[in-house]
Amino acid sequence: MKATIKFTKPKRPDNVTTAARPGEFGDSSRSRLKMRLHRAWLTAALMATASFGMADDYNPEALERDRVDPSLHLLQGSNQTEAQKVNEVIYKATGFGNTFMVVTDQGNVIVDTSLEAMAPHHKKLLTAVSDGPIHSVIITHGHGDHTGGVALWREPETRIIAQENMVEFLHYQNRLSGMFNQRNQAQFGFELGSTQTLPSTADNFGADILPNTLFDEEYVFSLGGQQFKLLHTPAETYDALTVWMPQHKAAFVGDLYYRSFPNIYTLRGTKPRWALDYVDSLNRVLALKPELLLPSHGEPIEGWDNIRAALTQYRDAIQYVHDQTVIGMNQGTDVYSLMREIKLPQELNVGEGYGWISWSVRGIYEGYVGWFDANPVSMYAESPESVYPELVAMAGGADKVIEQAQPLLEQGELVKALRLAEAALWADPYSRTALELRLTALSELRQASGNLNESGWLNFGIRQTQQRLEQLDVATPED
Repeated sequence: MKATIKFTKPKRPDNVTTAARPGEFGDSSRSRLKMRLHRAWLTAALMATASFGMADDYNPEALERDRVDPSLHLLQGSNQTEAQKVNEVIYKATGFGNTFMVVTDQGNVIVDTSLEAMAPHHKKLLTAVSDGPIHSVIITHGHGDHTGGVALWREPETRIIAQENMVEFLHYQNRLSGMFNQRNQAQFGFELGSTQTLPSTADNFGADILPNTLFDEEYVFSLGGQQFKLLHTPAETYDALTVWMPQHKAAFVGDLYYRSFPNIYTLRGTKPRWALDYVDSLNRVLALKPELLLPSHGEPIEGWDNIRAALTQYRDAIQYVHDQTVIGMNQGTDVYSLMREIKLPQELNVGEGYGWISWSVRGIYEGYVGWFDANPVSMYAESPESVYPELVAMAGGADKVIEQAQPLLEQGELVKALRLAEAALWADPYSRTALELRLTALSELRQASGNLNESGWLNFGIRQTQQRLEQLDVATPED
C-alpha cells in the first residue's frame, strides 16, 4: 500500500529566501545562497548523527524481513555466551568482524579483533577457552571491524602481523578520519568506536601504526606445532591477507568472501577496489584446496567441494560484472545505463545483501577512468544542482514541482520522485511539501530494501528529513 502525503502550507523561519517566481529569476548570488542553505542542512544532518549513539536502534528493513544473511549486521554475536569451537585448535567469537583464536601450548594466535565496541566481549569469550599468552595478532586488513581490539589483545611481547600496505592504508583512513567518521555514523546508524573531533588541518601521515611485523607477499612461522602461512590476497583493501594453516587445510580469508556480492564500492567512500584483484586472490585461495574456510563475516564453510563451489561462483560473479562493465565502457555506454543494465545470470546470483551490483559497476567504471564523463560542461565548477533553483522557478515553484512528483510516487517511480523532491529542496530548503514527499519516497524505498547498506543510508535520509520537518514545526509561521 502506498503512503500518502498531506500537503500543508509551509512554515519557515524568518528571513529565508524562497525560490523566484516565473519571470523573476534570481541572480547568481541568490542561487548560491540557496545552495549554501541546502549544503548547511546536509552537513548539519551528518553531524547530528553523532548524537544518536548506540541508543539509536539500527533496524534495517532488509534484516527485519530476513532478506540478508544476519552475519552482516553490526550487532551480530552480541548475545553469544561462549566461544564456538571450530576444530581442536580454532575457536571463534562471532561479530560484525569475527575474532578467531588458535590455541597452542606455546601461546595463542588471534586472527582479527573485531570492532572496538565488540572486542571486550570477544576477549572474554575466547580467554575463557584459554588464557595463555598472546604470541601473535594477525590482522587480515586495516578496517576497523578487524583492528578495533588490537590494543586490548596486545601484550608486551605480542607480534602484530600485517601486510606492508597496511601502513599507507592506516594513514589514508586517518587522513580522512573526519569524513569517514561522519559517513560511518550515517551508514551504520551508530558510532563504531570512540568519538572523534573533526580535524581542521590535514594530517597526512599521523596514523597510529598498529603492526610491528610487516611482510610483502608471504610470511611463515610456526608455534606450538602449528604452522601459519600468510599470503597477500588484495581485494577489499590493498593490504588484505589470508592465513593458511596447512595441517588443518584451513584458510582465514578476512573479507575476501562473505555471503553477498562484495562491496567493490562502499557508499561511505573508498579508494578503487580492483575487481581483478578479487579474482586473482580467490584463485590463490582455491589453489590451496582448503577443507575449512573461515571468513571474517559469517560462519565457516567445511569441505573442499562446498568451498570450491562457493568461491568459484563468487569469483565468476565478480569477473562477469567486471567484464560486462569493461565491454560497455569500450562500446561508449554511459555509466548510468550500465548500472541499470548489468545483472548477474541466475547461476552466478550470490545475492546483494551487502554489496550491490550497480554500485560495483560504477566503482569499476570510475576506478578505471575517473570522474570526467566526456561532457564538456563537467569540466567546470558548477554542479548540476546549481541550476535547480532556476528550473524550479520555471516550473512555478517548489510546490508545482512536487505536484509533478506525486504521480511518479503513486506509480512506484520512487527514485524519480525523490529526484524531483531534491530539486525542489535545492530551490527552497524549507518546502514542507518537498520534505514530506522526500520522507515518503525514502520510507517506501526502505520498505523494499534488501541491502543493509542501502537501508542504512535510507534510514539516515529519513532521520535527516524528520529532523528538518520538526524544525519547521517549531519555527515561527510566515506572516
